[in-house]
Amino acid sequence: LFGALIRMIVLVAPRPAMAQEFERKDIAKVFRGNGTQDPTDEDYRALAASGFADYKLAVTGLVAQPAEYSLAQLRALPWRTQITRHDCVEGWSCIGQWKGVPLAALLGAAKPQPAARFVVFRCFDSMDEADAGADAPDSSYYESIDFDDALHPQTILAYELNDKTLDISHGAPLRLRFERQLGYKQAKYVERIELVASL
Repeated sequence: LFGALIRMIVLVAPRPAMAQEFERKDIAKVFRGNGTQDPTDEDYRALAASGFADYKLAVTGLVAQPAEYSLAQLRALPWRTQITRHDCVEGWSCIGQWKGVPLAALLGAAKPQPAARFVVFRCFDSMDEADAGADAPDSSYYESIDFDDALHPQTILAYELNDKTLDISHGAPLRLRFERQLGYKQAKYVERIELVASL
């Protein structure tokens, strides 16, 4: 069913344009961090203290095959590297090389249900109450994309930046990268992925 969905998307509309990719000589000597640099959530701090040895990425929601992946399991999956420019809404840009597992591979294994329309990334980084709303049931930061972006070949869950394991300031242990969007959409500290019918 998921394979048929991909084929249908390709037939109905051409594959969306690729973001520009660069050469190794273009990689910035220092890749700036953006947003939160060091989450204070207790569960995240505990995982970080152990080098994320107990980290599990959950894939849940409207899927036929919910799953959990350790970092070792994610690293064992087919991967992609891409040298791209991060464009921050604050007005700066930076080029870096990202390595990670294509999101399409995880979604294919999860077998999305027909009602699934969006992919939501729940993060360890809690928002301030003022940002989340006093009555918000879950104050953790989240980001969402549609299936067009989710299945794009440059949409990956990155675990390396510039040939090094992703560090905390850049979103360890796992960060979303989908290169056709601005930096604020590149969710850091991804805890779980949830497929939903509406936002």
